[in-house]
Formats: sequence, C-alpha cells, structure tokens
Amino acid sequence: MKTDTHPTYFPKAKITCACGHSFTVGSTKEKLEVEICSNCHPFYTGNEKVLDAAGRVEKFKKRAASKTSTLKSK
Repeated sequence: MKTDTHPTYFPKAKITCACGHSFTVGSTKEKLEVEICSNCHPFYTGNEKVLDAAGRVEKFKKRAASKTSTLKSK
C-alpha cells in the first residue's frame, strides 16, 4: 500500500463565519472562513425572504386558495 495518500486531519479545525460566529469541527484544513452559517442563514433564523418574480407567488397562492375553496364547497 502507498503511504501518505491521505491529507492531514485536524479534529479541532476552527470555522469562522462572516457574521462573526465561530465553531470547531473536524476537517482537513486547520482554519476555514465561510460566508454563511446556521447562525445567520435565513432558513434557520426564520427571516426567509421569498423572491417574487412577476407575481408568481401571488398567482400560486391565488390558485391554491381557489382549489381549497372549491373542494370545501363540494
């Protein structure tokens, strides 16, 4: 078998986010800088924004509401 084929593993690699939050994980790199983490990601914080292009979200909600109202009336 070949020796030295695997990279060095750092069990306490420091991860730093752009928001300032830092934590440790196991990685093959000693330090990592990320742009977004679970502390500032919109999905996890509840500040999720829906991008509406040409009223598509409203059209969908309108169709969904009309389908539920027709099901209730039948």
